[in-house]
Amino acid sequence: MRRDRLAVALDVLPLVGQPSGVGAACRGLLEALVAREDVAVSAYAVARQPFVAHRELPRSVPFRGTPLPTRLAQAGWRRGLSLPAGLLTGRVDVVHGTNFSVPPLTRAAGVVTVHDLTAVRYPELCTAASRSYPSLVRAALSRGAHVHVPSEFVRQEVIELLGAPPERVRAVHWGVPSVDEPTAQPAVRPPYVLALGTVEPRKDYPTLVEAFYELSEGWPELRLVLAGSDGWGTGALTETITKRRLEDRVLRLGYVNEAERSALLWGASVLAYPSLYEGFGFPPLESMAAGVPVVATRAGGVPEIVGEAATLVEPGDAEELCQALAAALADSEVRQGLVAAGHRRVAEFSWEKTAEQMTELYRSARAEKAS
Repeated sequence: MRRDRLAVALDVLPLVGQPSGVGAACRGLLEALVAREDVAVSAYAVARQPFVAHRELPRSVPFRGTPLPTRLAQAGWRRGLSLPAGLLTGRVDVVHGTNFSVPPLTRAAGVVTVHDLTAVRYPELCTAASRSYPSLVRAALSRGAHVHVPSEFVRQEVIELLGAPPERVRAVHWGVPSVDEPTAQPAVRPPYVLALGTVEPRKDYPTLVEAFYELSEGWPELRLVLAGSDGWGTGALTETITKRRLEDRVLRLGYVNEAERSALLWGASVLAYPSLYEGFGFPPLESMAAGVPVVATRAGGVPEIVGEAATLVEPGDAEELCQALAAALADSEVRQGLVAAGHRRVAEFSWEKTAEQMTELYRSARAEKAS
């Protein structure tokens, strides 16, 4: 074993259930760190049934689970209370909380990932649980934790809105989840506009439905496919679909697994990403990997992530979104340009690069803790 090998404990609770983008980020980082010779990775989870997370791990990754309700544990962490770190994670150099919270630590350095600050910018778009995230991050900062963010946009938000010292906040982009070319046909016959993500207000699917309503008049065979779990934005989405009488042309598939997701991406005519706010955004990059043109909003970190490889429109503007989708569908020059730019852009992201830069962050956090 190398003498300078880092021992890092990763919170793997985001892997449980139907993983969202946070789960995809956690898995990609975990697998890339496991592949490194200079990092010894272990995993931990604090939840009512923490050992459910153990089933999601490679066999080579040691795991510790604490059977305690997550919200109860986090309430204690805000006040600086915690079980002994040895019980939570074992003896490690760095503990990385992958989803807005990290337990109080004595010997180990703490790193906490802040995916976005929707809870501060748009609290009305968040659940009560999500609105508690900023207080957890502030508590971690007060104890000396370093903050990882997935984009420079979120880095500036954390510095501005949470008062974090700039030197303690580092932007490291995620890689891109694998989008292997499928061996089976997608569940929906092309042509279709695809949107991926949980149905929540931040995704602004009602505006997408309004844009599709205008678009559909000139494309009688075109459908809109929404793939993602129902969330607390379901009511508004259903209301808009009903108002526009699009029940037969808007297909809501619910949660789809990795193979189904890949098939949908490869079969899509265009990806629509109409979010009001994002810290990063996997679907545009996944679409680029599958050779699908992307139309997205200038929301949060999206412009930083997609660069010049997507058509960008203003959030909430159904007319502009409709026009951009129409161009991506009908204008061969626009379409080919987006696909080519997308291939170049997605090549700039890799989990190996993410793991390399995160390891640098871990070393910085360890060195500061030891000083």
